[in-house]
Amino acid sequence: MVKMEDFTFSSESVTEGHPDKVCDKISDSILDACLEKDPESRFACETLVKGYMPDEKTVKYAVVLAGEITTKANLETNFLDDVVVKTLKEIGYDNPESGFDANDCQIIKLMTKQSADIAQGVNKGEGDFKEQGAGDQGMMFGFASNETPELMPLAIVLAHKLTSRLTFVRKSKQLPYLRPDGKSQVAVKYVGGKPVALENVIIATQHDADISMRQLRADIKEFVINPICKDYMSSDTKFFINATGKFVIGGPLADAGVTGRKIIVDTYGGMGKHGGGAFSGKDPSKVDRSGAYAARYIAKNLVAAGLVDMCEVQLAYVIGKAEPTSILIDDFGTGKLSNEELSEIVRKEFPIKPAKIIKHFDLKRPIYADTAAYGHFGRNEFPWEDISMAKRLKNKYLK
Repeated sequence: MVKMEDFTFSSESVTEGHPDKVCDKISDSILDACLEKDPESRFACETLVKGYMPDEKTVKYAVVLAGEITTKANLETNFLDDVVVKTLKEIGYDNPESGFDANDCQIIKLMTKQSADIAQGVNKGEGDFKEQGAGDQGMMFGFASNETPELMPLAIVLAHKLTSRLTFVRKSKQLPYLRPDGKSQVAVKYVGGKPVALENVIIATQHDADISMRQLRADIKEFVINPICKDYMSSDTKFFINATGKFVIGGPLADAGVTGRKIIVDTYGGMGKHGGGAFSGKDPSKVDRSGAYAARYIAKNLVAAGLVDMCEVQLAYVIGKAEPTSILIDDFGTGKLSNEELSEIVRKEFPIKPAKIIKHFDLKRPIYADTAAYGHFGRNEFPWEDISMAKRLKNKYLK
């Protein structure tokens, strides 16, 4: 629980070129390609990427796809390979110097169809199941706070904006010597539970071999940190830019990447709880993904309505059943109503069954590749960030 006192809180983000995010992007890009061909696709695909050296002079690159796909898309062709190569090139991994080469990589596919035992509890109307059930058991969390316009914690908002900015200055050639891999971290000082200044800002970015640390640090401060953080910096804010020095060898050559290893980056930067399930590489029948989106939508609208200043929502499900097995609201002592009253509002007003969540947000469409980096929450282009319910909730429940 976040207490209304003085503390410092840090959150991190990573660029789309970070090895784990490369995997998230590949998995979600394949999901989008399948949904474009078949909106009823059932999809669970994990990706692993690694550059490796079988001997001292040779570098090779491999992508492993493993999982279950049931779709009308033709997987017997180069369908999967084409999506992988296109995604890698869009990120910037199209030459050996970058840390991975899409033009020369082995793609290993370990795929089956979705288990019929799982499908029977998810497909509406099959057997004893009268409506679409959850694709698995588990609990999902949503969080919102009124400390930023995005109704997100400030640290994760700034961390994402920094990594997004790193990618922008690289791809726009403003800083052409940057390479795809990179990270940010932001520490926010709170007084009385409110953010007041930045304790420190951390950037680690991959770069060409011939750039000096002096120039890189000056450029990152001027073109990346200042445009994003200047309104929150103080004379005491510290900056750590490539703190260990050069960062030339990066990407999947330096570090293996796997789908789903950045779940805290994907959500609230550690400020809110996480149920444990990753999002990327899963179609919306998996409540790990769609349930978490619904929980964020609920929390955000409760905050936007003024019913709470800060809110955490837990939804729990069992496989094959539509109704959540439990709903928990924590307002951290900021609510105008009790947590029990808020829970009842959620049951009455919000889409919480899998089929209703999917329909409400129109989730059977190719929107997922864009979620794979820079956060699933706090970005208004995604439907679960809509706050159009807030006005009705305020008028109906806030006396």
